[in-house]
Amino acid sequence: MYKIYQKTRLAAVLLFTAAVLTVYVAALYQLQIYNAELPADAAAMPLSTSVVTQTLRAKRGDILDRNGKLLITSRPSYDITLARSVLVGAGGYNEVVRDVIHRTLEAGADYADTFPVTGAAPFEFLLNMTATQRKRLDAYIEYFGLYRKLGDDFDASDLVVWMKEHYKIPYTMGIADTRLIIGVRYELEVRLLVPAADYVFAADIPQSLAVELRELAYPGVEVVQNSKREYRTTLAAHILGYTGPMTAAELAVYREFGYPMDAVVGKTGAEAAFEAYLHGVDGKRVVRVAPGGAVVAVLSETPPVPGQNVYLSIDIDTQETAERALDALIAEINLSRPEDAQKITGGAVTAINIRTGEVIVEASYPTFDPATVIANYAELNADPLSPLYNRAAYGNYNPGSTFKPVTAYAGLSQGVISRYTTVFDSGKFEKYADVGFAPRCWIFNQVGYGHGNEDVVTALRDSCNVFFYTVADMVGYRGMITAAREFGFGEKTGVELGESAGVVGTEEFKRSHGLGNWVSADTVYAGIGQGYSYYTPLQLANYVSTIAAGGTRYKASLLREVKSADYTATVAEHTPSVAATVSHPEYIQYLQEGMRLVVTSGTAKNAFAGFPIKVAAKTGTTQSSTSDIDNGVFICYAPSDNPEIAIAVVVEKGGSGASIVNVAKTVLTKYFEKDLKFSAVGEGTLVP
Repeated sequence: MYKIYQKTRLAAVLLFTAAVLTVYVAALYQLQIYNAELPADAAAMPLSTSVVTQTLRAKRGDILDRNGKLLITSRPSYDITLARSVLVGAGGYNEVVRDVIHRTLEAGADYADTFPVTGAAPFEFLLNMTATQRKRLDAYIEYFGLYRKLGDDFDASDLVVWMKEHYKIPYTMGIADTRLIIGVRYELEVRLLVPAADYVFAADIPQSLAVELRELAYPGVEVVQNSKREYRTTLAAHILGYTGPMTAAELAVYREFGYPMDAVVGKTGAEAAFEAYLHGVDGKRVVRVAPGGAVVAVLSETPPVPGQNVYLSIDIDTQETAERALDALIAEINLSRPEDAQKITGGAVTAINIRTGEVIVEASYPTFDPATVIANYAELNADPLSPLYNRAAYGNYNPGSTFKPVTAYAGLSQGVISRYTTVFDSGKFEKYADVGFAPRCWIFNQVGYGHGNEDVVTALRDSCNVFFYTVADMVGYRGMITAAREFGFGEKTGVELGESAGVVGTEEFKRSHGLGNWVSADTVYAGIGQGYSYYTPLQLANYVSTIAAGGTRYKASLLREVKSADYTATVAEHTPSVAATVSHPEYIQYLQEGMRLVVTSGTAKNAFAGFPIKVAAKTGTTQSSTSDIDNGVFICYAPSDNPEIAIAVVVEKGGSGASIVNVAKTVLTKYFEKDLKFSAVGEGTLVP
């Protein structure tokens, strides 16, 4: 019998019927279930609408100084984002991408294109391709099977030709526009292959471009409001730090706190240390978008929570004074040195509130502009003077004679000397002369003889090397280490921004660096701050603060308080925290007495002549490991009879500590300016 329907025709009819039923069921689901909670007219929307999740960026909190002066804030900005799903569903995909690129470039804005191929023919793969670019390109090549399609040795030009055909870019379109379009389409597509943040095509665009693109309403092209970090100062760059996109390592950490992949986070300084306060929480909006890109319904919205505002402990006016004084001193000294090898390479100034441990100043030279650090990072990083390096917190220097108060304390606290024990300084330390070791006192090189009889106070005043050689030798290697650690050397000060713990010279340290075993000469030199001990300017300030506070050492801090986003409530505030107290505070008075004499009749007498504030200080000169010119080190606190502020200054190849005293004087003058009553009078006028 002849069959009315052949098997192939029957199969086609059944497939057609199934397809119709599928469409019908999907439409019914769309109308009755999916859109059940949408507005009444939502059911009439085209079935091709898509759901898009938008991130509502939280405003990052402000950073201010201790007096409320605004240092960093966030201003409104606009970004362009591209939604691949909407672009693919719309017509003229390539033309839209080309037009957006051209309008962005004409507006003077940059856009993101990480396609690792040169921007013009003849096309070549980038030689400086990053690891991330390589990973993404490899994923793209593997996904599309390009080695099979193009051969194992295909080049960048082969890839561009394939991509032009793959993305259906018309041959009538010029090669320059083709490369532009390919870069963006690659950028959109590769994000599906390798986990990455949503594609922010261009960030911080001009407002005029934002208005223009919103009016044009390209499908899949959205202008979203964001915020941009704005620096109100170029000062305190190493303290303030800067923000930037997350690295892979940072993403692994911040992902646990719900950060999106494209979050901007603090990279260094206060921006990084106080990230938890500053960041805020992004919001989210889920919208339904029509094929043309218009939002037809808001399905849900969670508003962003802005970040909190951080008040630092620094006084930006005193910080400015310190930075300018340090810069001026270094410029002046360098002008007098024709040889590049003799020029100063860096320096630092730190100042601490003696009563609270709060850092008032933390200046490092050379410095940088935090507003442009990302754009200039490669140049800054290659600079031999290392402007990105925070010498105040990470620079390790021999303390030189500024360490002599520790040696004095070691002798007193361990009972090898008393307040009035005297040592005769002939100009040389001759205990080990028979083995060829007889170091001299600094004064012997100038006048040919020593200081004569010195006790602990007068030895500090005169910075008598022989006295401290003798005491260190009597105390011994381990006794010196114990005393150094009592003042916080070899451990971090506690400051939130990160720092070096420094190095207390030990036999283990010397041996591990291939420098041999510890010998008596090492202990002797340790007594005057030379040898294998290296401390940061921040540690030196905290150390002299401990002396000024009678032996109480506070944890250093750069955080004063945190206020809510609207500044109405205090979220957190700094509470002074005692890190330790020296074991024999009764001997600190002798260190204070000797340091006061340094200013009134000792090595800093001329520098402070006529200065209206009572100061206690210690100068230091240390050998530089990279030059035959000594580093200059200076520590002080003031007022000496009611201490408030402790200062440490270190200048690489700065010469003697006495030569850098003016930096500290300038800082003290600024800090106490409200208490100083300077009057300008005419020549010949009687002053009461």
